[in-house]
Amino acid sequence: MEFGSVSAAHGSVESGTMAGVGKCILVTGPPGFFSQEIRQGGERVGFEVVTLDGRRARLASSTISNPESRQWPAVGKYKVDIASFESLVLPELKIREDTGLFIVDEVGKMELFSSYFFPAILNILQSNIPLLATVPIPKFGKDIPAVVRLKNHPGATILTLDKSNRDAMKDRIYPQLAGRSREAYKNGACNFLK
Repeated sequence: MEFGSVSAAHGSVESGTMAGVGKCILVTGPPGFFSQEIRQGGERVGFEVVTLDGRRARLASSTISNPESRQWPAVGKYKVDIASFESLVLPELKIREDTGLFIVDEVGKMELFSSYFFPAILNILQSNIPLLATVPIPKFGKDIPAVVRLKNHPGATILTLDKSNRDAMKDRIYPQLAGRSREAYKNGACNFLK
């Protein structure tokens, strides 16, 4: 069985996440999503996922308090809204005939509370369609098992992204993706990196 390729970027900015690194400059065009902080009065109160065409859904919040949210899993002070996340992200991860590349930011602890998310990622890998994904740096030396599995995938290339290299990283990632998927390039899926 032939598996797809994955390029995973990981980085460390403020408490081990990639928030604020500027990875959004890398992700516009093909199907996928990125994560973004939600701030109120200068304070981070949650995260949302944003599709590459601009649709948004809540991923997690520290301010929602209703009977339903009390059942949501938590990461630190943030309650993860799995239903909201899945309603937006899972359709983005469906394989279509004209898909030449997937963008996923990120494969992290909050996203992995969805029992459907990682199987969708594995399905992409089995499809042989290139996947550009971000993964968190292990906290306290402990990595998330699904992230380890993704990083150990035979086609994985791991790149470390931080504020000092984020602009140059675009020039490094584009040739890798274009080289792995001529069809993606022909269909314009990789043109977002130019």
